[in-house]
Amino acid sequence: MLFKIQCQFLLFCFLTSGLIAAQQNSYSENYTKTEYDIPMRDGVKLHTTVYSPKDTSQEYPFLMKRTPYSSKPYGEADFPRRLGPNPQLAEDGYIFVYQDVRGRWMSEGVYDNMRAYIPNKKGDEIDEASDTYDTIEWLLNNVENNNGKVGVWGISYPGFYAAYALLSRHPALKAASPQAPIGDFYFDDFHHNGAFLLSYWRATTVFGYMKDEPTDQRWYPFPDLGTEDQYQFFLDHTPLSKLKPYYKGENVFWNQIQEHPDYDEFWQKRDLVQHLDDYEFDTAVLTVGGLFDAEDLYGPFSIYDNIESTKTKNNQMVFGPWSHGDWARYHREDQVVGNIFFGKNMAKNFQDDLMTPFFNYHLKGDADKPNLPEAHVFDTGTKEWNDYEQWPIENTEKRAFYLADNEELAEKATDHQEEFISDPENPVPYSEDIKMVFTPRKYMTDDQRFAARRPDVLTFETDVLKEDIKISGEILADLQVATTGTAADWIVKVVDVFPGDIKNTEYMQDHLKKSNYHMMVRSEVFRGRYRNDFAKPEAFKPGKKTQVKFALQAINHTFKKGHKIQIQVQSSFFPYIDMNPQTYVENIFEAKSSDFQQQTHTVFGDSKIIMPVVQEK
Repeated sequence: MLFKIQCQFLLFCFLTSGLIAAQQNSYSENYTKTEYDIPMRDGVKLHTTVYSPKDTSQEYPFLMKRTPYSSKPYGEADFPRRLGPNPQLAEDGYIFVYQDVRGRWMSEGVYDNMRAYIPNKKGDEIDEASDTYDTIEWLLNNVENNNGKVGVWGISYPGFYAAYALLSRHPALKAASPQAPIGDFYFDDFHHNGAFLLSYWRATTVFGYMKDEPTDQRWYPFPDLGTEDQYQFFLDHTPLSKLKPYYKGENVFWNQIQEHPDYDEFWQKRDLVQHLDDYEFDTAVLTVGGLFDAEDLYGPFSIYDNIESTKTKNNQMVFGPWSHGDWARYHREDQVVGNIFFGKNMAKNFQDDLMTPFFNYHLKGDADKPNLPEAHVFDTGTKEWNDYEQWPIENTEKRAFYLADNEELAEKATDHQEEFISDPENPVPYSEDIKMVFTPRKYMTDDQRFAARRPDVLTFETDVLKEDIKISGEILADLQVATTGTAADWIVKVVDVFPGDIKNTEYMQDHLKKSNYHMMVRSEVFRGRYRNDFAKPEAFKPGKKTQVKFALQAINHTFKKGHKIQIQVQSSFFPYIDMNPQTYVENIFEAKSSDFQQQTHTVFGDSKIIMPVVQEK
């Protein structure tokens, strides 16, 4: 199977390389490229590249992406592999704009990671909203043949800037599509509910090194870890202080993470989401996310929700069976996350049928309004798209599934308790793959049998389902727990257990079978010290029964007849998250080796997982 996949990949590369070359030639034939250094209100100049259609017989809207990842290629003779979000929009004709944000690549100024929004700016005070406003104003007045309308888009960090653009409130901004947008770095990418995502540690390199002047060359060095075994590397570098030599104090972002373990003012003021329910936006918004996005799930759900709480007229969302940015992989035929196949041509269909009409309608005045519902969400169990009039949907009933005796997931609480030993020297892996990844992806649908069979993972499941059960919306874990220590993490996983007679597929890893596959549908971690307040950590009292309550990001999944619903509970998820020492210390980043202690954790039978079960209308 591996040889077959390699051959298919080489064929794909051969075909797409020719297609990319053809597209690049087409861009240079049909577009004029011009580079500008646009002055902001404080005098700092931002490097901006504009691709304008050579056909000047009509006026065109702007479609802009602001990015910290470079607006390459630099030089007016060189064109990118892709212009705009997709080939169709490039054919339709737009003035495409790419900008290096303040302090990055060829732009001047000082970079500030997740720069805080200033609601009432005075004089030459700046933030990303003012930089967006000043850029739009300059473009409107200096680039010919524009129709006075602007759209913004971006994926991941550029998605954050697309959402931030709404706060510019520029009247020409008519359409925005934040895609996998970061909403708050304390809940996206680098933290989840107070736990540090150790698997993203190397990614701090990208954001943590400052530069003194504009440059078209990468200035930040990635650490050489000398191994392909991520699990063993981070186990050998626990406690976290052992990682310090790799950055030598020069990585500003890594320093900030270590200095601010709690959700203090540093993080709070960088929360973009809190500002998006303060205004009514005239801009049409299309938020896009992947239901299996390991990097940014909090952001797109929260940004959509907060805009929806306003009176904004056009606020819509699309969530597909995608990992981070899969919807932009236009020429990918098979949509596969990990071992699970979800459908054909899903990125192309989204781009052509939804995203392109969205921008054309709001920016070019196309007569046909896009056939886009309020919420277009994929059911990852039935593998079908659902259209909803609102999100979360109305016709759900919150049903409690109790972590009952005999490893049952039951309708009623039981008077019992389950114990397991959590050993920092042998943490539960988040994946059974031996690899070194920059940021994790495929584990979001991984087979969880390897975890279910460990003694430090508690497993609870229903009987074989006699009918379909559809879950749509946010899941709540309401745990009653205790520990012999003074600190603990709690991880809850929602798993779809497949029947034994299900047939294998070509997408399955060689050592796995689809028979009895334990597909992870959703997981989340909670650092127990923050059970009452993310800004005010507190220790557990050894042996005392304590409530730990937290939300898992929403799903839209049908557990089909013949399957089982399973819940797994554990206290490590390594090295996706860092290992909790299980002894309370003020700052985990400063924990010593002696703080890491084996502890016994208890989960009581009145613990429950509350799921929004869809009811028949």
